[in-house]
Amino acid sequence: MKSIPVDQLQNKTSAGLQIKVFGPGDRQQYEREIAHRDDHYIFFVLTNGSGQLMVDLQDIVVVAGQLYYILPSQVHYRIKTDGAEGWFLAVDTSIIAPDLKAVFENVLNVQLPLTLKDYELKQYSKLLTLLHEEFIARQHDEYYRLVIHALAQSFLAMAASSYQSVDIIGSKHTRPVELVRQFKILLGAHSHIVKSPSAYASRLNVSTGYLNEAVKKVTGSTVSYWIQQEIFSEAKRLLFYSDADVKEIAHKLGYSDYAYFIRLFRKAAGVSPLKFRMLNSKA
Repeated sequence: MKSIPVDQLQNKTSAGLQIKVFGPGDRQQYEREIAHRDDHYIFFVLTNGSGQLMVDLQDIVVVAGQLYYILPSQVHYRIKTDGAEGWFLAVDTSIIAPDLKAVFENVLNVQLPLTLKDYELKQYSKLLTLLHEEFIARQHDEYYRLVIHALAQSFLAMAASSYQSVDIIGSKHTRPVELVRQFKILLGAHSHIVKSPSAYASRLNVSTGYLNEAVKKVTGSTVSYWIQQEIFSEAKRLLFYSDADVKEIAHKLGYSDYAYFIRLFRKAAGVSPLKFRMLNSKA
């Protein structure tokens, strides 16, 4: 069975992170990239030009002065670049503190590029320049990993702060927002086995009604909607990027009755799984 390839950071570096400066002259920008997942986080800061990506079947355009990141679970590939210049940072999940992960994984849809203020862009550029210099120069230093990890963690904290500052309801510390963040983390980890709102509410030690009210207040949609979105987003990824048959996909997502899975998919997507695959064929 053809599966979605996973790009592993350990195959490129033993340092736990990788940083690159990219520009329009880089040949890699013009090479075709296949759809894949990473086992690590990726961050971009663009200083000039623009780039277009496909992330979980959504077009994302990043322009100069913006920060963007890709989560380990997301299927993505580069579509094109137009004079893109900036920074690329790949970071092992073990380096990112849980409270920072909670910020990056907070969004229930695909995250959007974040426009930085001029002074923020300068600060990011200074820090990434230093990280890049130390990443290259200190490779044989006794404290190499400590130095580059400390600098990377400073970047991660700044990035989390930047994204946190544009919280969708403007109140970062309210109970509903924190509850939705916890729900999102649980959903990402357990959607293939836990499919009822009451089960998520139980794990979060709240009533089903309270969880649903909080999720609807913060996101505009119900708990059931987001459970289905998580399940069928993964189903669409597998249909689009792998050659697994519908029964295999249903089983992977926790449905032993694949006919029932087909009915649910049709209700969520408007077409059957096979029709979705045909309509979205890359051929």
